[in-house]
Amino acid sequence: MLRRLYDWVLHWAKTPYGTWALFGIAVCESSFFPIPPDVLLIALAFALPRRALFYAAVCTVGSVLGGLLGWAIGAFFYESLGQRIIQALHYESQFALVQGYYQKSAFFYIFIAAFTPIPYKVFTIAAGVFDVPLWTLLSASLFGRAGRFFLVALFIALFGPKVKPFVEKYLNFLTILLVLLAISGYFVIRWLRP
Repeated sequence: MLRRLYDWVLHWAKTPYGTWALFGIAVCESSFFPIPPDVLLIALAFALPRRALFYAAVCTVGSVLGGLLGWAIGAFFYESLGQRIIQALHYESQFALVQGYYQKSAFFYIFIAAFTPIPYKVFTIAAGVFDVPLWTLLSASLFGRAGRFFLVALFIALFGPKVKPFVEKYLNFLTILLVLLAISGYFVIRWLRP
């Protein structure tokens, strides 16, 4: 089923509705859809590298709005809908951990989930359930999602189709590496502060 969904997402790159599909998939993925919008973002950016940054902006706006939808599902419809989404996607164990993360630093963990392949929808729904302020969700999501999508788009815009096999093979690894560098930088800055 996931493979069919993946192929369905990719097919939009070959239609005139690719940009709208990218926006819609970004909204849905942030709250309930299992396939990340990066799949379509990469396909569209490779098809038209000069529009890669535009596609990243569309993807970012859609994803942040989808984060608001996830928050609303958690805040108002968790019992009737949110719980079903978490169970259907088999994220129960991740969801159970999120409350503890939010007690430490909701902004930091939402940012990490927005930037990495960690299931972001778990964090947006949990933000509504655990009363994370909307401003925290929006700001962390905007920085994390923009960082993720613009990084991919910029890479494609700069290097073009010749890097396609590399991006497809190592995207998750590169994302995790960048997050580890960002976390290391955060701790170095905290350590250097008097």
